[in-house]
Amino acid sequence: MCLAVPGRVIEINERDGTRMAVVDFGGVVKDVCLEYLPDLAVGEYAIVHVGFALQRLDEESARKTLDLFAELGLLQEEFGDPWESAAHSATAEEAER
Repeated sequence: MCLAVPGRVIEINERDGTRMAVVDFGGVVKDVCLEYLPDLAVGEYAIVHVGFALQRLDEESARKTLDLFAELGLLQEEFGDPWESAAHSATAEEAER
């Protein structure tokens, strides 16, 4: 199974003429293509699937989704321990608020 996972844009740049971003998935950082969401800005959240940002998402929905994935064991199954840790990190941050 391949999941679309929410993440927060922390940096935007251009690589070989393609708009790219560094996206934080609660502690796991990956490069993501922004060609489908050219107006996405630093600090915003998006649903990312196979390296492409597909849909803008608000922070609350992103955190809820990561929590649900972790609860169902989908992050562990799909991505291994770092992804589950990212979801738990998001949950801990939410509890602190």
